[in-house]
Amino acid sequence: MWPAQRIVGEAFLSLVLALVGVGAGLVEDQSTAVAVGVGVLAGVLSLLRRALPASVLLVAAAGSGPFFEFAPLLVVVAWSAGRRIDGIGRAGGVFALAYGLALGLAALQESHVSLPVLAIAGMFILVALVVPGLAGRYWSQRRTLTDTLREYNAQLLRERAMIAGQARMLERQRIAQDMHDSLGHQLALIAVHTGALEVDRELTGQQHEAVGVLREASVAAMHELRDVVGVLRDGADSSPAGGTPQSAGGEETGAPSRGVAGIDDLAETSRKAGTAVELRRSGEVRPLATTADHAAYRVVQEGLTNAYKHAPGAPITIGLRYEPDSLVVEVTNGPAAQPAPGGVASGGQGLTGLEERARLVGGMVHAGPTADGGFRLAGVLPYSSPGDARKTFVAPPDDFRAQNPAGSGDEAGPVSEWNVLPKELAKAMSKTKRGNGIAIGCGIATLVGVVVVVAVVVGIVFLVREGDKAMIEPSQYDAVKIGQSEQSVRDSLPHGDSFINTGPGDGAPPEPDGATCLTLLSTELGDDWDSDPVFRFCFKDGKLIEKKSFDAAEGT
Repeated sequence: MWPAQRIVGEAFLSLVLALVGVGAGLVEDQSTAVAVGVGVLAGVLSLLRRALPASVLLVAAAGSGPFFEFAPLLVVVAWSAGRRIDGIGRAGGVFALAYGLALGLAALQESHVSLPVLAIAGMFILVALVVPGLAGRYWSQRRTLTDTLREYNAQLLRERAMIAGQARMLERQRIAQDMHDSLGHQLALIAVHTGALEVDRELTGQQHEAVGVLREASVAAMHELRDVVGVLRDGADSSPAGGTPQSAGGEETGAPSRGVAGIDDLAETSRKAGTAVELRRSGEVRPLATTADHAAYRVVQEGLTNAYKHAPGAPITIGLRYEPDSLVVEVTNGPAAQPAPGGVASGGQGLTGLEERARLVGGMVHAGPTADGGFRLAGVLPYSSPGDARKTFVAPPDDFRAQNPAGSGDEAGPVSEWNVLPKELAKAMSKTKRGNGIAIGCGIATLVGVVVVVAVVVGIVFLVREGDKAMIEPSQYDAVKIGQSEQSVRDSLPHGDSFINTGPGDGAPPEPDGATCLTLLSTELGDDWDSDPVFRFCFKDGKLIEKKSFDAAEGT
């Protein structure tokens, strides 16, 4: 199905060619019926040129001989046929046959045709037929080449994305193996030793409670390490958000939740360690996406960790506010009750990682001191997914994986699509296309101009030579005297064998009996446009017996 724009364009072009055909026919003194018939036929052929390019080209070429009205149609049809006829051999044969038809039928319309006339006619038919065909074929081949290069480029991008994905997966597997071998071993030792201390009867009750907290923390760390290793190896979060991870049989594995549901466990663990933690909730509870749910848990975890490091003994308040469009997670601690220990390590990467995690889900994180000397860490996390830009707060334009999520289509992955090019690249390509189009147009116009100029020059030279064969000046006519020998007169005058010399025409006086006459045209113009001055020389018995000057009707 054609778009509406193409339908309107084709209809308009067909109407214009039909009107041009009718107008040209009337100008050529054709009858109204013939002019209208030729115009209608030109319009119909214009509509059929896409479906039947070769047939329409041959019909238009054949019609351009007897009917000059087909000349505009021939140019349009030749351009279309050059684009649509498959195969260089078939296209060359069709255009050669069309050229022969147009030139042959044009020659048949003339009663007296010489080789120079055929050369001029062939030159003009060449301009109207072959030049548009070559231009159309070049345009079609260039477009095919461009489409092929685009497909090839897309294939290269897909292959590069696959190679990058494989390299990334191998690196993640290596990191996962290192984490499992090193951190897993250390955490297992901590869990074993704290488990042994927990059953030691020599410890006091408070010590037993502290050791229990350490053992639970080490077990939780081992579960989280296992989840992280699974994500690195498989590329996806293995535990469901907001709930407790389950085994294959549907039973709980005992691992802590890493979503909003696990914040209660974080608060309870902190209380067992001797820290005053208050958990406040407000608003109607709403579910979050998996990544946003995990980000909320990490905000609370990072806030508690920072409070332990930098404000030991300070009370902590955890706030969960369910707003209409987002969840606001806050961790606020008061001023430090005692100086922070000097050996606490702080790499400064926790808040940076949180900001990145929140940004990827369309949210944001803010951290800063409070008025009473404490510290506040807050995150705003939208309920919607990052793909819904209308309901997120911060767009994730810089993350390559977030912009090209896996499984988003048949060609998932970080592959650049041609219909979503960056503005700068699209603008540059647009300028390049316009420049190429202008260059092609200028080249075609130059070629046509050169051909036309050559044709005009050749035509002028040809006409001058033909005039020299059939025309004399009045002084030459006066110089010839009656009674001169026929041979001397003919040697001083042109032989008159030219298509310009059509004979004496109407209005010529009768020739003398038994005489042979030579009729030549005058280089001077007649008194009106309908007649030409003519000189006639008649010979008999080898001598010039008569010379006359008269006006003959033009074109007769």
